[in-house]
Amino acid sequence: MHEHERTTRRSIMATGTAGLALGLIGTSTAQDTTPAPRKRVLRLAHLTDTHVQPERDAGRGFATCLKQVQADPDPPSMILFGGDNVMNVDSEDGRERAGVQLATWNDVLKQECSLPYRTVIGNHDVLGLDPVDGKKWAVDAYGLPGRYYDWEASGWHFIVLDSTSPNVLRGGEGGYKGLLDEAQFQWLAARLKRIPATTPICVVSHIPILAACTFFDGDNEETLDWVVPGAWMHVDARRIKDLFHEHPNVKLCLSGHIHLVDVVDYLGVRYACNGAVCGGWWDGNYHEFGPGYAMVDLYDDGSCEVDFNTYPWTPVPKES
Repeated sequence: MHEHERTTRRSIMATGTAGLALGLIGTSTAQDTTPAPRKRVLRLAHLTDTHVQPERDAGRGFATCLKQVQADPDPPSMILFGGDNVMNVDSEDGRERAGVQLATWNDVLKQECSLPYRTVIGNHDVLGLDPVDGKKWAVDAYGLPGRYYDWEASGWHFIVLDSTSPNVLRGGEGGYKGLLDEAQFQWLAARLKRIPATTPICVVSHIPILAACTFFDGDNEETLDWVVPGAWMHVDARRIKDLFHEHPNVKLCLSGHIHLVDVVDYLGVRYACNGAVCGGWWDGNYHEFGPGYAMVDLYDDGSCEVDFNTYPWTPVPKES
C-alpha cells in the first residue's frame, strides 16, 4: 500500500458522517436514478372561434389578439386556428356575405400574422352547411390540403379532423352534429396505426371530442337532466375514445366551438377546450370567459401544458 493511499483513506474516515452528508466522497458506486428533465420541443398558439366579420370592429379585435400572441416574451413558433374563422357562411345571410367575411380574415392575416399557421374547418366555415360543396369552399378558402389532414413537427404528430356533420347526411332537416363521417373515421384509425408508438400525437378538432364546459352552456336545471346536444360535443366520443385507448401515444386533443374553457384528463389523453378569440361574438365575455387564446407547450416525453390567456378588448357599442 502506498503512503498516498493510506493518507487518502485516513482523510476520508476522518470526515465521518459529516463528510457523507456533504457529498465529499467521490468514489461512491451508487447510480443516479433521477430522470432527465423533460425538454420543450414546440410552443404553439391555439386561436379558435375568431368569427371575423367587418361589423363589430372584429377585424381590429382579431389583429389585437395576433399582436399580443406574437409579442409574448416567450412567443410561439406557429399558430393553430381552430375553426369558425369567419362569422358565419353556413346561414343564408352569411352565405351571401361569404366573400366580404373571408376578405376581412385574409386582410388581417396578411397585415398582422408573421408566423406559420394551420387551420381547422368549423361549422360556421361550411358554405350553406352543404356537406360536399360547402366543405370544398372551406378547403379552398383557407388553402387546406383537405378537410382532414396531418403533419409532423418537432417530434410530434398532428392530426386535424373535420367535426361538422350536417344533418342532411342522416336525412335530417337543417343543423349539424359533431360526428366523424365513416370515411374520415377509417382514415383516422389507419393513420394512428402507421404512426410510431413512440411519437406523441396531438389531435385538433373544432367541436370538442370530450369537454366538461358543455354542461354549463345551457339551462339544464330547467329539465333536471344533464343534456349535452350533439351539436356541442362529438356524439361519437365513445367510439373515438375507444380508438385513442388503443394508441396510448395520443396525448392531447385541442378544440373550441363552445367559447368556454376547460381541460379534461381522461384515460391518458388531455382534452383542452380553448375558449374563443371573439369571446361572446365580439360583445365582451361569454359567461366567465373573456376573448382569448391558448398557449400550448409540447415536450419530448409526450407531456403538454395548456395555458389560456385573455387580451384587452372593448366591444364597440351596438347600433340601435
